Amino acid sequence: MNSRAPKIYCLQCDISKYFDSIDHRILLGLLERKIRDKKVLWLINIILESSNRESGRGIPIGNLTSQLFANVYLNELDQLIKHRLKTKYYIRYMDDFLILDFDKKKLHRIKEEIHRFLQARLKLELHPKKANIFPADKGIDFLGYRIFGPRPYGAGGPEGNYRLLRKSTVKRFIKRTKFYQKMLNKGLLTEEKFNNSLQSWTAYAECGNSWRLRKNLSEKLKVKLIK
Repeated sequence: MNSRAPKIYCLQCDISKYFDSIDHRILLGLLERKIRDKKVLWLINIILESSNRESGRGIPIGNLTSQLFANVYLNELDQLIKHRLKTKYYIRYMDDFLILDFDKKKLHRIKEEIHRFLQARLKLELHPKKANIFPADKGIDFLGYRIFGPRPYGAGGPEGNYRLLRKSTVKRFIKRTKFYQKMLNKGLLTEEKFNNSLQSWTAYAECGNSWRLRKNLSEKLKVKLIK
């Protein structure tokens, strides 16, 4: 007789206008904990002041330093979640993060803790429409994939533990590939660049359960997406 698997819940959040909301003073304080060289700190301050000096908030998304600064800033959130809240299953990519737990009420408490911490410590706000708690078996939209975990015993639908590509991701790929094919036919794009684009997307798609999708797209677009 099959035992009933406990239901898993997901708290998924991202931060409202994250890059625009990073406080320069707080960020510098965090960096000063690890960096002692005054010249390096002076240069970092110049970089920060090059963007929104008047408001003292925000870092440019395109800057290479911004990716590092953004992760340093939210390391404070990582420390809260892992060490103070003792959360076991936690994943973060930039300002998009999720927590898994069997206790739905516990996730609501954690969400409130995170909300208060972000406001008080980092002057950030959770996105009002992107901070939700839901059953994980419904699928988690994360990093370009729709991820499905194990389904509870007795639940309908297909087996769990698989990843599907977002429909919007597939649509963008089709549109871009058709555009590149037109450029290739006109001699405005090299065969090498076109093939590199296909190989890059194929490597990304292979991280999901996409064999049938890639087969159909190969036939539809007349390109090679299956090795």
